[in-house]
Amino acid sequence: MSIAPVAGERLHTVGEVAALARVTVRTLHHYDRIGLLSPSRRSDGGYRLYDYGDLERLRQIRLLRELQFGLEAIGEMLDAPAFDRRSALVAQRELLRERQERTERIIRGVDRALTAMDEETQMDRTDMFDGLEEIDHEQFEGEVEQRWGDGDAYKASMQRTRRYGKADWARIKEEGASVLARMAELMAEGARAAGHAAMDLAEEHRRHIDRWFYPCSHGMHRNLAAMYTTDPRFEDYFEKRAKGLAAFVQEAIRANEARSRERSR
Repeated sequence: MSIAPVAGERLHTVGEVAALARVTVRTLHHYDRIGLLSPSRRSDGGYRLYDYGDLERLRQIRLLRELQFGLEAIGEMLDAPAFDRRSALVAQRELLRERQERTERIIRGVDRALTAMDEETQMDRTDMFDGLEEIDHEQFEGEVEQRWGDGDAYKASMQRTRRYGKADWARIKEEGASVLARMAELMAEGARAAGHAAMDLAEEHRRHIDRWFYPCSHGMHRNLAAMYTTDPRFEDYFEKRAKGLAAFVQEAIRANEARSRERSR
């Protein structure tokens, strides 16, 4: 969904955008220089002028930076034909990992963006970047490696998604939805989460992540599943599909990890 230009829409100078987005003017100049975010307009004197669409793109950039994506990967993602802003917002809401208070502020901003998109209105510019104060992402490098495992593997996973085209993203979405739909069916049928059918689907879910996104061992899969019931964003993602699905999938993943350990003995 795109927002149509508004007649007489207010434009913003680079200084105003820097203040709204909690970034430096130098950052905006850099984004322009590398083609990541070029202002839609220029004044008669040649000064950068940003419209609402430019602010929307900048907000997406900031959110993806929060998820530790590199600038090159962000540019390719945002410019891909298959990029869906609404789906991206939902995914970003689920993946944000920063400290709880700051994360909640970011999520509230994402929710306001989703509401504005659904109602085809504009967000209050003073709220668009709430919780997105500019930070030095290098200081989180250790935390990223601790979460995702080996640093080289994490970088390799980012390289994977850069290569994906429209058909790839469609397949990824279809595969992921299929696994969850079959999990929900098993649960509705009264199957055990620790049963063979559910464990087989949990293994399919792990391989889906491993194949498309990042190396996902059984141990990492188990750690990821721990957040399905402790993180409201993850829980909501599953619960929207079926009541109790988050806990069911979590238990199936834990059982599959235990089965894997038994088989390796």
